[in-house]
Amino acid sequence: MFYRVKAKLKKDKAKELLERIQDGSISKNGPDGEEMINGFERAGVDDSGTVEWSMVCYCPTPLAHERATVLDHYFDELTTEVIKDYELHDGRRFIEYLEEAARS
Repeated sequence: MFYRVKAKLKKDKAKELLERIQDGSISKNGPDGEEMINGFERAGVDDSGTVEWSMVCYCPTPLAHERATVLDHYFDELTTEVIKDYELHDGRRFIEYLEEAARS
């Protein structure tokens, strides 16, 4: 299923998340790592700091493995909504937002 994901970045974890994206450790994270990276590349951040992206997940519980291995460590207030296909999201590009947060 396709999901729209919304969450708030844990700013104190920004540098660590950026490093894991850049060193490839997330993309190598089981069957869903590359999907998470692709979702982050589509993601946008609104003025309130909410990050929104879309991704595919085949778990009976939405994003169960992704949450256990990555998402819950780096994000708060995570919600999911079923959608029909991938989406591009408005707002500031998440990777740019993450790079700035990592420097702070």
